[in-house]
Amino acid sequence: MPAKHKPAPATAEHAPLQLEHFLPYRLSILSNTVSQAIADDYQSRFDLPVTEWRVMAVLGRYAGLSAREVAERTAMDKVAVSRALARLVEAGRVDRAVHDNDKRRSVLSLTDAGWAVHNEVAPMARAREREVLAKLDAEERAWLTRILDKLLANGG
Repeated sequence: MPAKHKPAPATAEHAPLQLEHFLPYRLSILSNTVSQAIADDYQSRFDLPVTEWRVMAVLGRYAGLSAREVAERTAMDKVAVSRALARLVEAGRVDRAVHDNDKRRSVLSLTDAGWAVHNEVAPMARAREREVLAKLDAEERAWLTRILDKLLANGG
């Protein structure tokens, strides 16, 4: 019979994190909750996972990026971005061209099909954002923006 693990006392060196009060955990939960609510709308409709949507959203905002630049802007793992890009290229939603001055560098952009999906999903994402922010008053929304800007300014 396996031994039961008792939580370490709060004073112990290896005391468990109180996740409900741990900022990275709380931010992750909030992000996942909001992202999944938006994703529920577009995943089944467009067969578009969250990672692929994030890549498309970044390319919609900043055309002509390389895969490395997409990974930097999304703060996603390079392998996840690479897989998402491969699926998006295969689906005809992203075009991968070669940079004029550097044949080793690919330049990514949304195709017409990619823009069609983007232009349906982006308003859904903005509507969900409005629903979330409606829970805050104007002053709280301003503070939230300031706090997020400050925390993100130097990589967190």
